[in-house]
Amino acid sequence: MAESSLTLLGDKFNTDREYVKKLIAQDASGGWNESWKQGVTPWDSGDVQLSLQGLLLSASLDLPREGRALVPGCGRGYDALLIASKLGLDTLGLDISPVGVQAARDQLNSAPEGLLSGIEKVSYEATDFFTFKVPDDQKFSLIYDYTFFVAIPPERRNEWGCQMCALIKPGGYLITLVFPLGLPLEGYVGPPFHVDPEDYIEPLGQGWEKVYDKVPEIVREGRKGTERMVVWRRI
Repeated sequence: MAESSLTLLGDKFNTDREYVKKLIAQDASGGWNESWKQGVTPWDSGDVQLSLQGLLLSASLDLPREGRALVPGCGRGYDALLIASKLGLDTLGLDISPVGVQAARDQLNSAPEGLLSGIEKVSYEATDFFTFKVPDDQKFSLIYDYTFFVAIPPERRNEWGCQMCALIKPGGYLITLVFPLGLPLEGYVGPPFHVDPEDYIEPLGQGWEKVYDKVPEIVREGRKGTERMVVWRRI
């Protein structure tokens, strides 16, 4: 399974990933900004995630259509704009890289017609997710995590869970697109780090219920067998 997953990710992804890993080893936070500066962004698929789009367009869940949404590690912001457009939520994309945030803002200028309704509702901010705070009356109705959980060192996953508990209001949703599945558990150094859907349970702790757990029917080319969509609701 591990070898198959690595093969699906592709040679360029793995080459770029190794380079990003070196940059991050030199500077844990600045390495992400440097990778954006150099245009080495293996996590950037160039468009919205089809599995998220499928979930938002389906009637599988009664997702919120009022309030605020957050996308940590938003990159160029494709999915933040998708959420703003399809759910009508005021959506904030966070990224630790100022260069990445500027790329997200620039991306709005080439937004496809089908997402134009979300432009006025989406914004981007260069901020460290782990120090990000909001007042109680500004907590989020929905947070979407894709390639963020797997980008942070596993020893920080409990911090990730504490932040999710602090930022999502009761009744709010956490959408986790679990990717890439099938990476080796031992002898493989991230990012991305090894991940299984069960890895989110301990960091989140009590106060959550899993309301959706499926293998997406439609995924990007080369992603079959490497994704799983799991949604949690804050009790």
